[in-house]
Amino acid sequence: MSPNLTLRDATQADIETIFSIRTSVKENHLSREEMAEMGITPQTIAGIIAESPCIWLADVDGEPAGFAMAIAEEACLFAMFVQPQFEGQGVGKLLLEKAEAFLFAQQPVIWLETAASSRAAAFYQRHGWQPVGEQDGEDIRFEKSRPAAAK
Repeated sequence: MSPNLTLRDATQADIETIFSIRTSVKENHLSREEMAEMGITPQTIAGIIAESPCIWLADVDGEPAGFAMAIAEEACLFAMFVQPQFEGQGVGKLLLEKAEAFLFAQQPVIWLETAASSRAAAFYQRHGWQPVGEQDGEDIRFEKSRPAAAK
């Protein structure tokens, strides 16, 4: 039987879940301390959630499986992470489609950065993202243009 996959806007009550998902990943792993050094704290996420619906949670059979976060003003898919036990179940695809629709409603070209050698880089390419150059030697920037019919 296929899993029941649902998507919803994140709420203030989801902040700890978002951090739990973010620290569960194997690739591009960051501890809570490392995120805090980058300015990513429960308080900053709370502010983002309060400002606009730009963070989404995917649940599989009612269990939090992944999240995505977009920054509309920058046309950026800022973060997308899926817990390892839910990989390969369509969670990433669902989150990516939601984030793309949100960003394309406001911007004609959107972008993201990820480690060039990561599985995520291959995932984004499979979903139509084009590499446009290295950022700092390890990360690569991808861009995607809004489909003509989506204007």
